[in-house]
Amino acid sequence: MRSNSAKARAGASLAATLPLLAGALVLGIPAAHAADGSRDVLAGTKPSWATAKADKGSTSDAAKVAAKVYLAGRDATGLAKYAQEVSDPASASYGKYLTAKQTQARFGATKAQVAAVTNWLKSAGLTVTDTTQHYIAVSGDVAATEKAFGTQLHNYTKGGKTYRAPDKTATAPAGLNGAVLTVTGLDNAPHTATHDDTLPGPTDAFVNAPPFSSYYGSNLATTLPKANGETVPYVVKGYTGKQLRAAYGAGSATGKGVTVAITDAYASPTIASDAATYASHTGDAPYAKGQLKQVLPSAYTHVDECGGNGWYGEETLDVEAVHAMAPKANITYVGGASCYDDDLLGALSTVVDKHLATIVSNSWGEYEAAQTSDIAAAYDQVFKLGAVEGIGFYFSSGDNGDEILNTGTKQVDSPANSAWVTAVGGTSLAVGKSNNYEFETGWGTDKALLSDDGKSWTNFPGTFNGGAGGGTSATVAEPFYQKGVVPSSLAQANSKAGNRVVPDISAIADPNTGFLMGQTQTFLDGSVKYSEYRIGGTSLASPVIAGVQALAQQARGGLPIGFANPSIYARYGSKVYHDVVDQPTGKPLAVARVDYHNYVDTTDGLITSVRTLGTDSSLSAVKGYDDVTGVGSPAPGYVSSYGFYGRR
Repeated sequence: MRSNSAKARAGASLAATLPLLAGALVLGIPAAHAADGSRDVLAGTKPSWATAKADKGSTSDAAKVAAKVYLAGRDATGLAKYAQEVSDPASASYGKYLTAKQTQARFGATKAQVAAVTNWLKSAGLTVTDTTQHYIAVSGDVAATEKAFGTQLHNYTKGGKTYRAPDKTATAPAGLNGAVLTVTGLDNAPHTATHDDTLPGPTDAFVNAPPFSSYYGSNLATTLPKANGETVPYVVKGYTGKQLRAAYGAGSATGKGVTVAITDAYASPTIASDAATYASHTGDAPYAKGQLKQVLPSAYTHVDECGGNGWYGEETLDVEAVHAMAPKANITYVGGASCYDDDLLGALSTVVDKHLATIVSNSWGEYEAAQTSDIAAAYDQVFKLGAVEGIGFYFSSGDNGDEILNTGTKQVDSPANSAWVTAVGGTSLAVGKSNNYEFETGWGTDKALLSDDGKSWTNFPGTFNGGAGGGTSATVAEPFYQKGVVPSSLAQANSKAGNRVVPDISAIADPNTGFLMGQTQTFLDGSVKYSEYRIGGTSLASPVIAGVQALAQQARGGLPIGFANPSIYARYGSKVYHDVVDQPTGKPLAVARVDYHNYVDTTDGLITSVRTLGTDSSLSAVKGYDDVTGVGSPAPGYVSSYGFYGRR
């Protein structure tokens, strides 16, 4: 998985675009009966790259395999039904959440199912190494694995390397009655990362170059060429919590009594000191004892592949943005052992199983085509289990607009495409001198460099440099809460039956109107120290919305909002949202920006550019619902509206 934050250095990804490690996880949908009725097919367990052309023959019977067999639970249909009812303000069951213990008792796998699956695995010659409420981990040789799952393991070439994979889709005995969701570990691509438990040091430093605006438009670039016939302002130095709280109508709410969880990969070793220093510098409330906690795995894996220290800034941004918006909310960071899907799923499952929070912010994802239906089903199972417990999941919509330049195909990101999460889109935000909300556009940036003679912008408006992800899913059906709100031109873009459209709601994301963040970094001289810089991306938008939701939950007397989409769409078109459009002033907008060529100082010179606002690939923020900003961004009244909305 990749992170979705955009560092100020290029308006692109903070941790680069951390790659989805395809093949690392194959999570299945509930098994379908095989044609002969004796085995159930575990869909998706044969990867697409395991082709006859790439087949290099059978894997040695003596080779060792470690796998996880995921459990489907006792009532998948009932889980989906109750997850919708408990989240829908129009339902009599709205807000009647279950405890984690009740959820497991009602929807988790039974002892009999666990015993049956365990006996089947042992009878094939596999050794059970761990059993949880979600999966049974096993190990054994290839021969035993092939016997258990009714498939042969072969070696296949992929990207110049050779990996093991099933030669046909794995199966499980039909007598288990669908107790097995899927199995992971049968293919071992791309298992090349280190298992070193020591994470690397802080990432290389990034420093913003002046001049800046202290608020939108405060410092005009009078010595630079005009853009769109206007003198443009310099980018803001970076908004702080005080400015964002005012812009999004926080009022006196603080999030007190609410816990927000954040999931990312790995963990920053300096998060506590960085967060405390940042709060002190920017005037945010100091952290109370125990207000910021970390729940971490016993060991880390795939550190090199995932760019382990690249995730430090992701965690730091998420923590500082949530605290800036909801200064009294508790924050629990749950780190994944790697950026692989199974480890991120493990982090999400930990939040649900231990009921660590009622609001969960996630600033990572991958383009939809990289996700299979089995992976989607596994994530959705966790999201639905969370929904019945009153837990809402928020995912950034991505930083590559329609993904065409990144993938060659117009598509949305996942897991933001799930019908069971709140997808958070991005905006460019203008906050005025008195911390007043002036306007927002959809976040979308074209970049043009200053000409050599300094008299014009080269090929203005330039080339696409990043923007909020959005669009229509190719795989997820239109959810009930979007019907009647999302225009048919969007919902039916890929199917007459209608599909899920992303995002649902939005907040500040443009790194050119971004957030000031503080983090320990490694500088060119080798020194490691705390510094502050402007940052953006939908990785900012997600924790900002999570903070707003913490304020809203406080306004409800602490009653969890749970899965928020039904209530978000029920208020579509009301004054609790800013209806974001791309040219709110009636004309094209842009800002000027200066960057250090080496990212930290003037040694290697400066780069001057102009960045447009509201030019997001093929996506547009228009009046009403759109595929850049969803229903809009929170306006004054949004937080307080939860104090009465949906109560019964």
